[in-house]
Amino acid sequence: MNSHVIGNVHAGGALKRIHCAWNVAILNQKNRIIHHGMRRYASEVEHMPTIPPRRPDVTDGEWDKADQKAVEQALKDASKISRLGEKYGVGQVILGKSQEELEQLALEDGQPAYRGKQLKDAVMKGTRHVRDISTIPKSWRETLVSKGVETGRSEIHHEVVSKDGTRKFLLKLFDSYVVETVGIPADGSNRLTVCVSSQVGCPMRCTFCATGKGGFARNLLPHEIIDQVLTVGEAFGERVSNVVFMGMGDPGLNLPSVMRAHQALNKDLNIGARHITISTVGIPNTICAFAEYDTQSTLAVSIHAPNQRLREQIVPSAKSYPLSALMRDCSAYFEMTGRRMTFEYTLLHGVNDDPAHAEELAALLRANGNMRSHVNVIPWNPVDDSEFKRPSRNGVRKFVQILEKNGIRTSIRVTRGLEAAAACGQLRNRHQAEPVTSA
Repeated sequence: MNSHVIGNVHAGGALKRIHCAWNVAILNQKNRIIHHGMRRYASEVEHMPTIPPRRPDVTDGEWDKADQKAVEQALKDASKISRLGEKYGVGQVILGKSQEELEQLALEDGQPAYRGKQLKDAVMKGTRHVRDISTIPKSWRETLVSKGVETGRSEIHHEVVSKDGTRKFLLKLFDSYVVETVGIPADGSNRLTVCVSSQVGCPMRCTFCATGKGGFARNLLPHEIIDQVLTVGEAFGERVSNVVFMGMGDPGLNLPSVMRAHQALNKDLNIGARHITISTVGIPNTICAFAEYDTQSTLAVSIHAPNQRLREQIVPSAKSYPLSALMRDCSAYFEMTGRRMTFEYTLLHGVNDDPAHAEELAALLRANGNMRSHVNVIPWNPVDDSEFKRPSRNGVRKFVQILEKNGIRTSIRVTRGLEAAAACGQLRNRHQAEPVTSA
């Protein structure tokens, strides 16, 4: 494949150029912008199903032009979010804006600059409606409301709780779509992890994933991602310590929103960058683009197979982004950032869990140089209407032992929230099969 130069980035004090192993196709298919303003659009989709249907031409099986168009739609959507900012989507919101931006908003309305900080503090402390921000003058509250300024908080549509304390929230967005976020407490510690969604649906169509069984509607805006973390923290009454971008959607298709939210989580909620993980199945050029942000957060690549043939069966998009190209981009990422590469490997019984697969995976990682690779083994969680089966404990143990014998650092993800259908890959339930009304 031809090499594609993303651009100049600073890494470790040196100015280098990142070379990626795949060229993104020219985005020449004009797609309809999903957002047309909060109130107008919400009225049009009052009874829209919460899980978006697939495009009529997107079907199971091999990756084809229809799938590529769906991915291009997501990338164009992300580009518009980055280019148009608050002019795109719901309009002006407080959540996710910097203090400087909010100070400018105050000055434009004839208010002292410090009112901007008051806006920010109120929303970050849980105020859901502008009219309820009691720290600013009532007259200004009325002005903000008349201008359509919103806090950016979403409505909790439903919640389910697992026996182990895991809590899953369905958040109803302005356009009646629902996204899931999961709060995962740790036994015997103050650690609280939030698994956040980055898209409404997902176009990547991974065969084992519940979200992948549906379609793609739109990318989440920065405040819609931040809101998920606030919601979980408020519900638990605890500080969120860790965030993983492993919910609905692929963050690589929505980097502008994801990284804007990342900045707010880090600076406004004081969640350390090293405690934030961004997971992607691999979108051409986005691994290199992520390196440009020069963050200390962990990038986790969902690999799921040790060879191209098998990966195409599990991750259909691998047909357009070969495993060899993906591994070259991972090596480039490590070279530029010095951050270890984490690979996620979902074990599917009888599909990719054979000892020979473990040997092949170890050989693949070793062959691509020293990336300080770490493999996070994930025993598959049952999904309705799926042909896959969960691996046995013994099978998981043997797979891990082979990797470790070959010098590959390995961990096993502890399954949480199965009763609540909230474990990884479980982001679909009966609420997504029913329409959400505005009542």
